[in-house]
Amino acid sequence: MILSISVIGADRQVKARASADGHVSLVYPLPYEPGDAVCLHGSGAGFVTAQMEDGLAPAFGFLRSEFRLPIPFGRERDGYSPGCFSGGPHLLWARAAGAKEIGNYRNLALNPLDHHHNSGFYPHAEANVETRGESAFAARNAIDGNCASAGHGLWPYESWGIDRREDAEIRVDFGREVRIDRLVITLRADFPHDNWWKTAAVTFSNGFAFHPGFVRTGAPQAFLIEPQQTAWLRMSGMVKDPEDPSPFPALAQLEAWGYDMV
Repeated sequence: MILSISVIGADRQVKARASADGHVSLVYPLPYEPGDAVCLHGSGAGFVTAQMEDGLAPAFGFLRSEFRLPIPFGRERDGYSPGCFSGGPHLLWARAAGAKEIGNYRNLALNPLDHHHNSGFYPHAEANVETRGESAFAARNAIDGNCASAGHGLWPYESWGIDRREDAEIRVDFGREVRIDRLVITLRADFPHDNWWKTAAVTFSNGFAFHPGFVRTGAPQAFLIEPQQTAWLRMSGMVKDPEDPSPFPALAQLEAWGYDMV
């Protein structure tokens, strides 16, 4: 696979670009400016490991089309470590995945590079509500790999916040068919500020539904299920503890463990 990485300015002009077969890296020496974006393009769809920001962990995912990541500024950075996207130089790299990597058992929902308008590099999380529209409570935070749950707000306590909505739901789209046999869910646990969910409904694109029961903890809670072939999953129907006076339950992390259909 031919891979290309670009830094694009607000005027759509290419500020820097590198291309290579199988493994590409780009060093961008300057600080980012408002309107900049980093882009990853492949000569075809396929599995890729990419680090499009050296302050984030490398992401293993399915590159279905060009991936474009707008550089966040101001409050848009609240869900990221303070060093992310700042200063310069920046090292960006990507490589095509091998067959053994693709076949590994792993968290198929993990994507530190996800963002609201991601339609190229999967998995992707979206929700029908995010508290006050703030990045510290965005859906992407639930699949970024950070399970810190003892606080709320700025990184490292970013989470998916539901703005007190009773009908809140979050969906993780895998961008292809996968096979899942275990869910690991971490509730945010900034007690007594937070409430917590006693149960929820997790549904899959194949129609299967699972209803995990939670306990009051900020530790990851694991649930084995019969293997399910699915293109997406949705968590909805959350029921908070009626005896807890706080109106603020939230999700720290949603993991879906299994295999790719290869």
